[in-house]
Amino acid sequence: MTDQTLLVLPAGIPWVLAAVFALLDGRRRWVGRIAAVGLGVSFVSMVALALRVLRDGPVEVVAGNWPAGVGIVLRADALGVAFAVVSIGVMLVSLLYEVSLGMRSRTFPAVVLFMAAGLTGLFLTGDIFNFYVFFEVSVTAAYVLTSYRERDYQVRAAFIFAIVNLFGSVVFLIAAASLYHVTGSLEMQTVAERLGETSPNSAITIAVAIFVAFSLKLGLFPFHFWLPAVYVGSHPPVAAILSGALANIGSYGLLRFGGILPDQLALGTYAVLILGSASIIYGALQSISRSDVSEVLAYSAIGQAGYILLALGLGGPVGFSAAVIYAVVNSLNKALLFLVAGLRGPLVGAAFAVGALSVAGVPPAVGFIAKIAVFKAALAAGAGGGTAGAVGTVVFVTVIFVGGALSFVYMFQIYQRVFLAREPQGGHVEKPSPRATRALVGVLAALVLVFGLWPEPLLVLGEEAAAVLTGSPGDVSGGGDSP
Repeated sequence: MTDQTLLVLPAGIPWVLAAVFALLDGRRRWVGRIAAVGLGVSFVSMVALALRVLRDGPVEVVAGNWPAGVGIVLRADALGVAFAVVSIGVMLVSLLYEVSLGMRSRTFPAVVLFMAAGLTGLFLTGDIFNFYVFFEVSVTAAYVLTSYRERDYQVRAAFIFAIVNLFGSVVFLIAAASLYHVTGSLEMQTVAERLGETSPNSAITIAVAIFVAFSLKLGLFPFHFWLPAVYVGSHPPVAAILSGALANIGSYGLLRFGGILPDQLALGTYAVLILGSASIIYGALQSISRSDVSEVLAYSAIGQAGYILLALGLGGPVGFSAAVIYAVVNSLNKALLFLVAGLRGPLVGAAFAVGALSVAGVPPAVGFIAKIAVFKAALAAGAGGGTAGAVGTVVFVTVIFVGGALSFVYMFQIYQRVFLAREPQGGHVEKPSPRATRALVGVLAALVLVFGLWPEPLLVLGEEAAAVLTGSPGDVSGGGDSP
């Protein structure tokens, strides 16, 4: 199979399937199953592409053989495929989960496929304008998903989600237009090369707009105000998709554009570090104060995103690698926990415990590896005498440990309330969830443990993605030295 075919398949399959399934009734079980098979094929092709990229380097193709700068540029590098694989994987598990429960809407399979198409294109594009187009496709599909089952509170959550994300989209569009104005191009490599020749004030303003847009998508403090209502009001597989796949737009955007705007990221390092630390502590404290499992997980998402921002602010190869590793692990954790929260029956509590230990950073779950990576980034920044310094290193290491300890507290609280202290009300015992759904979360929990016991593939992926951002040979979007 040629490199071009490997690159086009993961992006093309969801588009074709989404167009076909938009005409079918997704409530029919066979429709959902075929959609899941198609998304599974896309996922397998994405894994094959990731292996090819990690082995031989980036793959690039211009759609329709148009000249570069005119046609749609698809480009797969280690950073893009890392986010694409985990996002499509989370969506596949969530779709299978809903198929096994029985779908309530005819549009659900098609909407999931449209989002998969948008996310795949976003992670595999080398052009900022196409990034925005795929960005909008993904978010538009998310608007529909948040109102799934059409209950009053879900419709209200969908409205909040639409308004906030529309604002974020407008801010990013303004930033993209400004980049074109000051550089004369929207191709990521060219933009990164020409930004050094532009006015520092213009570049800083653009960087701030991009940071605000993606912080809104990720739900970082203080841009988090929309997130709890949306996550709490969403159906479990929808919440898993929003937190484990769609939120990766924010993580990926901050990392990708941090590589394109390295000097501006360096200037804003302290603000990034402060906001990351504030998100960690705020999310954890809010989670401890909540009793509903969905609310706990929603505020936990805010705190866990803070580790990604903290690693980004620490910068350098170690910091960028930690940010990628934590983003991937956080996607797995949130998908597992949101899916488990809607289930009952044997082994469900064990699966939740695995996810809880991973969020808290307790071995052998993979969350331990992610927190160690951020811990190493803080030490490396301090040892280099740069961003953190001795005092800063102590502060950030303390934040990491305190955040982990608070995570353990709120995860233990919710486990105790939901799985240990549950008593039948009026003699009624809840009916176990379908075996297929419990099997799915069991596989996801096993994966969290496997990567915790065998983290080498994840570490290699993080290192290769960091090399893209620090401008190693073969990179097109790294903008130079790290902070």
